[in-house]
Amino acid sequence: MKRIFEKYEPLFCILLIALYLVTNSLCLQSFGSNDYRTAIVNTILSLGLIVLMICLKRVSYYGLTRVKNPKKYLFFIPLVLIVSVNLWNGININHSYSEIIFHILIMLNVGFIEEVVFRGFLFKMMAKDNVKLAIVVSTITFGVGHIINLFNGADLVPTLMQIGYATALGYLFVIIFYKSKSLVPCIVTHSVNNAISIFNVENKLSLYVVPVFLMIVPFLYAVYINKTVKEA
Repeated sequence: MKRIFEKYEPLFCILLIALYLVTNSLCLQSFGSNDYRTAIVNTILSLGLIVLMICLKRVSYYGLTRVKNPKKYLFFIPLVLIVSVNLWNGININHSYSEIIFHILIMLNVGFIEEVVFRGFLFKMMAKDNVKLAIVVSTITFGVGHIINLFNGADLVPTLMQIGYATALGYLFVIIFYKSKSLVPCIVTHSVNNAISIFNVENKLSLYVVPVFLMIVPFLYAVYINKTVKEA
């Protein structure tokens, strides 16, 4: 299996991305983001990726390893600030316990899957030939990929804002992975940020100020890491 994967690695990466985007989009359209069926499908996708990485003997290669010196990354304190944005307006608890549980489970899986696919598989595949191009492609595909939310019923302006800050976050995450060789901080930040979004209270702050904040802070943090931290 490993030989076949290595021979057709670009094709496998494209198929993994397509499989995730199509499957998750169909689940969200059919069942929603708080449904047990969507949670089951995403959990299966996560487990499938883990099994694939184990079979390929590439668990640490794709970033499931610890960061050796977190001090170099300011102990990732800026990531905590990024995650906190969903709670800036207070906490919305107008959901049933089952909705909250399934939403959190779904989003934990989504964060894991997207980091492993876009940062792990895609970036590592392209970085063997051209690191700079790999960073650009991983960043842009992750950001622009959120346009699929339009087909899931999202409004245009919020989706465009999401594409903007997802691109900034994608750049930050790929820089962290490139420099530290670990996807763990990216997975945790991405998953927790998505999971607690169910508690977000929407107003002008969350619709306009927060997206701008999420465009600026991740970009500046990525620039800092890129300039000050040597590749592990």
